Amino acid sequence: MNRVESMTSMGEARPLESVDIPSLEGKVADEEWALRVDLAAAYRIVAHYGWDDLIFTHLSVRIPGPEHHFLLNPYNLMFEEVTASSLIKVDVHGNPVGPTAFITNPAGFTIHSAVHMAREDAHAVMHLHTPHGQAVSAHAEGLLPLTQAAMLVREDLAYHDYEGVAVDLEERDRIVADLGNKNLMLLRNHGTMAVGETVGEAFIRLYTLERACQAQVMALSAGTNVNNPPQGAPEVAAQQGAVGLKLAAKLLAWPALKRKAYRLDPSFAT
Repeated sequence: MNRVESMTSMGEARPLESVDIPSLEGKVADEEWALRVDLAAAYRIVAHYGWDDLIFTHLSVRIPGPEHHFLLNPYNLMFEEVTASSLIKVDVHGNPVGPTAFITNPAGFTIHSAVHMAREDAHAVMHLHTPHGQAVSAHAEGLLPLTQAAMLVREDLAYHDYEGVAVDLEERDRIVADLGNKNLMLLRNHGTMAVGETVGEAFIRLYTLERACQAQVMALSAGTNVNNPPQGAPEVAAQQGAVGLKLAAKLLAWPALKRKAYRLDPSFAT
C-alpha cells in the first residue's frame, strides 16, 4: 500500500493528509497490470533523467479493448511517486473509470486522447517540457541534422503550432492532422511528444529526440560554424532509425531501463 494525498468531498487536495492506496495487482487483468508497471517505470525513468516538470507533462498507454480507455498519471503526484496502482484509467471523455483518489490533468487528456483515439498504432503517448526540447521547438528551423540522434528521428518528426495551454478539445483534430503518420512531434514553443506501439518504443523514440535537442542546443551555443553531414547521410540514418529504434525498444534498451527502474526504487511496480 502506498501513502498519497487524500481528497476532500469537494475534490480539493489535502496536502497534509494521506491515505492508503491498495495495490491493484490481481484486481485488474494481467495485460492491464503489465501495462501499468511499464508506464510507471517510464515515469520513474523520466524523473531520474530530470525530464519531469514538477507534476506537469504526461505519459499514457492505451488499454486494449474497444472502449479506448487509457492510463494517465495522477495530477497531484510527482513522477518519482507514480506507481502502477496510482495510474488513473480514463475514458475518451476524460472521466475516470472506477473510483480514484486523484484528479487528472485536462491538458494531458486533450493531447493524449487526441492521439489515442485517432491512431490505432499509438498505444503509448509521451509528452515532455524539457528545456532543450522547448528550446528546439521554439527554433524557427526546428530540429537540424547536426547529430546522429537527430538524423535517426528527423524524418519521423512532425510539428504543431502553439495554441495556448492545451485544454481546448477542438485542438485535438489539429494535433492529429499535424502528426499524420509520424511518431514524433515538436509542439512549437511547448515541448516534445512521441508515440509507439509499446511504452518502450515511445520512450526510446522520445529519448532519442530529447538527446538530439540537447545536442543541438549545445552545438549552437558553441557557435554557428557547425559541421553539416555529407549529402545522403541523413537519409541513410533515417532508414536505420526506423528499424533500429524499434529493435532497441523491444529487445535491448527498454528491458535494460526497466531493470534500472527496479534498481532505483522497485515501489513503482506496486
